[in-house]
Amino acid sequence: MATLDIKDLHVTVDTEDGTKEILKGVDLTIKDGETHAIMGPNGSGKSTLAYSIAGHPKYTVTGGSVTLDGADVLEMSVDERARAGLFLAMQYPVEVPGVSVANFLRTAKTAIDGEAPKLRTWVKDVNGAMEKLSMDPSFSQRSVNEGFSGGEKKRHEIMQLELLDPKVAILDETDSGLDIDALKIVSEGVNRFKQNSDKGVLLITHYTRILRYITPDFVHVFVDGRMAEQGGPELAEELESTGYDKYVSAARA
Repeated sequence: MATLDIKDLHVTVDTEDGTKEILKGVDLTIKDGETHAIMGPNGSGKSTLAYSIAGHPKYTVTGGSVTLDGADVLEMSVDERARAGLFLAMQYPVEVPGVSVANFLRTAKTAIDGEAPKLRTWVKDVNGAMEKLSMDPSFSQRSVNEGFSGGEKKRHEIMQLELLDPKVAILDETDSGLDIDALKIVSEGVNRFKQNSDKGVLLITHYTRILRYITPDFVHVFVDGRMAEQGGPELAEELESTGYDKYVSAARA
């Protein structure tokens, strides 16, 4: 059973105007088999939460705790967090010139499992994942994300998710920049991952369109670095109709 437990998390970031507090006491528990969607306006701290959990050096945790199955995530290095079972699909996946997709994926799998996958089985797994995501097999020989379209980058992220098989997937605006067809393909990949009942998903998004394909168990509204509201899938439909104004106004009051 996998449980990601976030308690009273406070995070700052250094800016040109000095140190700014972004997260102001976030509490969130993701149990195995649960899908949580975080929605909120720009600048509310959604991506900061994702990158803080993953260990991005830009963000400084000043209070609170993050544990995965009881283990202290904040004491782990970035690679240790990945080996422990955390996965981050980035909003803007980076290019890695000179490193092929095939080599990148096999190196990552080896690092996480502690041993290299058997080549014949691995090639079959990679080709199968690419086929499910409607990716041309030639992509495996291209440099990671170099020259990829936005949709191709996001499909490559979900390909990593399927092959690396983490305990908890954090998806930071995976739907941004996707057309309808790519959105469906990416969502189907996430749903395949979810079918394994011991997996947790934290889905960060601005819009409800991806939630028509990936049904959340819980929806959280993020405003000004805090959870302003929580509910079920019906909360996302409310947000589609009314927006975030009432939550933003309440936070300012």
